[in-house]
Amino acid sequence: MLKGGSTLKALDVRLRLVRPFIETRRCFYIYCRSCGRRQQQLQPQQQPQQQRSFSNSIHRSYITFNDFRTKNRSYTKKELVGYSMLDMYSVVSDVSNYHRFVPYVKRSHVHSQESEGRGFRADLIVGFPPLNEAYTSRVTLIPPSLVRSECHDGRLFNYLLNEWRFRPGLKDIPNSCVLDFKVSFEFKSLLHSNVANIFFDLICDQMENAFIEEVRRRSGPPSIRSHVLTSHRS
Repeated sequence: MLKGGSTLKALDVRLRLVRPFIETRRCFYIYCRSCGRRQQQLQPQQQPQQQRSFSNSIHRSYITFNDFRTKNRSYTKKELVGYSMLDMYSVVSDVSNYHRFVPYVKRSHVHSQESEGRGFRADLIVGFPPLNEAYTSRVTLIPPSLVRSECHDGRLFNYLLNEWRFRPGLKDIPNSCVLDFKVSFEFKSLLHSNVANIFFDLICDQMENAFIEEVRRRSGPPSIRSHVLTSHRS
């Protein structure tokens, strides 16, 4: 067990390693806030559904000391969107094309299809500053209500889970649904976890927004404005 000066020295080393990333996040936050104010001044009549700003995730993020002592991360979000369950499911289950529209996905190759179309395995390469990871994910499908992706043999992760669930939306608007989005993972290294924690909310929001925008590209404008029902990070 480290004692006295050794403990302080170890803590100082960790803080030195993550300080540049904290400063990067702080500067990026200031930049996004200024861009948001400028956008409101130039486009006061813009529709709400077109203002899906990544700065929102930064604004609500807080780094605590406990964040630097755990290797586990999770993010959940429930949202009412103006697309049908099938619209959302078709895009989220299209893993072979993730590299075309999902941020930080550099490669996505589907293989080992299971019988009756209930799932498959996919090789992915995901990179976000300053980490890169190549892994094989097992994808489970229950159309049109569930897409679950799991990995337990990653180089950087002990496990990685992405899950999308879709439920009917408003009764009087068939072209709507409620989506439950979940990301959960555990890093093997505490240092990697601390670095990723700085960008965690931003990356999750960017990924979720990328799927919504891809549905918009394929299916057209949403039937209603999106509403975030719940959101939780740990």
